[in-house]
Amino acid sequence: MVNRIVVRFAPAVVGAAAVAAFLVSADTPLRALAAYAAYAALAVVLPGTLVYRAVRSRPHTLVEDLTYGAVTGLVLELGAWAVFAAAGVPRWLWLWPAAVLAVFAAVPRLRRHWWVLGYRPTPPAWSWALAAVVVGFTWYLAEAFLWRNPVLPTGEGQQQYIDLAFQLSLAGEATHRFPLDVPQVAGEALHYHWFGFAHMAAASLVSGVDLPLVFFRLAVPALCALCVLAVGVTGWRVSRRPAVGAVAAALMFTVGEFGFENGVRQLFGTQTAFIVWGSPSMTYSWVLLLPLIALAADRLAPAPRGPADAGPRPAGAAPRGTAAGEPPAPPPPIGPGGWLLMAALLLASTGAKASSIPVFAGAAGFALLVVLLRRRRPVWPALGVLALALAAQGFATVVLFAFERHGVAVQPFSGLAPYATPGVAWAWPAVVLAFLLNMQVRLVGVGALLWRRRLRVDGAEAFLLGGALAGPALYLALGHPGSSNQYFVRAAFAFGVLASAWGFVEVCARARVGRRAGAALLGGALLLGGALVAVQVRYGPAARDHDVPHDAVLPLLRWAGALAGLLLLGGLAWRLAGRTPAGARLRGRGGAAALACVLVAGAPGLVMDALANRAEPNGGANHNVTMPRSRVQAARYVHAHSAPPDIVATNAHCLAVVEGWCDSRSFWLSAYAERTVLLEGWAFAPRAVTLGISPFGPFWDQDLFAANEAAFRAPTAADLAALRDRHGVRWLVADRAAGAESPLLDTLAERRFDNGKIAVYRLR
Repeated sequence: MVNRIVVRFAPAVVGAAAVAAFLVSADTPLRALAAYAAYAALAVVLPGTLVYRAVRSRPHTLVEDLTYGAVTGLVLELGAWAVFAAAGVPRWLWLWPAAVLAVFAAVPRLRRHWWVLGYRPTPPAWSWALAAVVVGFTWYLAEAFLWRNPVLPTGEGQQQYIDLAFQLSLAGEATHRFPLDVPQVAGEALHYHWFGFAHMAAASLVSGVDLPLVFFRLAVPALCALCVLAVGVTGWRVSRRPAVGAVAAALMFTVGEFGFENGVRQLFGTQTAFIVWGSPSMTYSWVLLLPLIALAADRLAPAPRGPADAGPRPAGAAPRGTAAGEPPAPPPPIGPGGWLLMAALLLASTGAKASSIPVFAGAAGFALLVVLLRRRRPVWPALGVLALALAAQGFATVVLFAFERHGVAVQPFSGLAPYATPGVAWAWPAVVLAFLLNMQVRLVGVGALLWRRRLRVDGAEAFLLGGALAGPALYLALGHPGSSNQYFVRAAFAFGVLASAWGFVEVCARARVGRRAGAALLGGALLLGGALVAVQVRYGPAARDHDVPHDAVLPLLRWAGALAGLLLLGGLAWRLAGRTPAGARLRGRGGAAALACVLVAGAPGLVMDALANRAEPNGGANHNVTMPRSRVQAARYVHAHSAPPDIVATNAHCLAVVEGWCDSRSFWLSAYAERTVLLEGWAFAPRAVTLGISPFGPFWDQDLFAANEAAFRAPTAADLAALRDRHGVRWLVADRAAGAESPLLDTLAERRFDNGKIAVYRLR
């Protein structure tokens, strides 16, 4: 019995221990790690799992209950945070999980959810595969993010990706305000997708761990590990094949973008490399989106028939699908409660990432179209899924984003146009092909799924295909000044990897790839991936400027041509070998082997990105800025000595001044002080994006700007009193790099901190 328990939970223990080891190696204090783990277990997973068990009909696997329970916990946490923050008592947020646990302990009908029997065992290979993906991807996170970004800067020249300070400021704003303002422009409503940063704020409030430590160390690896599990259990549930979940997790978090370079150059963006830490809101949105996919597929798929529905089991009998010779039992339906859970997840997804709901709605619309054309199933489930998605999008458009477009406009092929050389006839076809290879080669298994179905997809397959198509279609149709239309492709990636893995597993099943052949296929894929990495490390060209735009895609296309030639030669050799008596086992399995080779063609992606981060901060290709220690010291002083509602004013607005123009992407004070600033950098304010104000454009309220500047350059008692009484300003932070403050401030305010570069004053 003990040995069985050890074997059953060994993958989870190994995965968790490896993640903890990476975090400790990145100077994460053990006390903070323990506090965060306790928060995750007791304030997210446990209450969420109890609620999920009360909603779903019958159990499937323990890992599914815990994974979807954790996601349910995140949704409940978001609602509780909004209530407590709006009431002005965010520090009491720990009461929400306590209340849920109390209800489930007190109500007799709910007590049964504390201890559930009848779980189906998970295949050991599936469990170890997911654990391996978690460990491998956490190594990548350590190389690319954890080991490169200290929690607090250690010197004046510390380099940091430009968006991180802005994102940290959103989390800081969420620790004390609902609804959120733009942290850099006090009183300016934040019409933006910020729910993921509210989660980080909640994690800090409940666990007691400092917010920068949550942001730079704990939240991203935890969300990524949860996302791996969500891919694994969703792939299993949607396809009814455990292997699909394992393969999909590997495609999403082990295989990278296809390319040929030694260093990082994001031709058309990335799917997981960089983006999981460069935009943690994307990772948070995936965590919510994957159970949504499972719920939608559960609504759209026919009721499972077979062992799972064959009546009760005798007492003491093994779960269905586990006895020798018995066919695998499909996951039981989630049940009517799935509609309620879907509505809650869609509501949470509205502010997780603006790209999630449009892609989900596209998937639902495509599934409805297929149902109407096929006329083989009731139309109401598909209509219900689409109606919920459209209602969620309406809420997001009207309430969260207040009809602001954030710079999104109909601009076909804007993401491809920079690489198409005018006047070169073959440039556009080459660029389109490069885009498909670079971003979509991991999804080639979708073609295998369509081939196996003879293009007659239905239910869950149609839904996955619709999502995989909707994202790239939106990306190609729309434009954005910051290339944020890429996020539609990333949202669709969650659909695509599930469909691609499903197609690959079905090809393997048709080829009768058993355990031995599967192990050989896995070993061959690992060897091929290692060889591809070695070639790119040795021969890959360094990123450089190009004489003509289309030159940027040529290394990728040449590499693809070379690999296609090798694949063709390998296929011929395989066919010839299969005709010999010794090669009889190869017959009928060439398609599975060829598909595996194509799927791992992007294997160097994450490894090359990790190596690039060793050479240059944050990979060198991303926009890095200097985050001086002196600035962060001053901001942390303000955080430690101010009240959360206090407004801070500063004379630092510019990341840099170029030919007299201010690059207003300065966010360090609001980020590390975790306080709202009267006026810091305004470049990322939704109003600035909507108005088309570039980072070098002027602030839209020049009277406020002048009053802010006068407080530092020519202060008067009346002006400072106006800032205090009218705008709630309690602190002034003078950055001498932006200009020395007036000596009069020492007589009109109280200097509380000065490190020679930054001075902090408290208004009387």
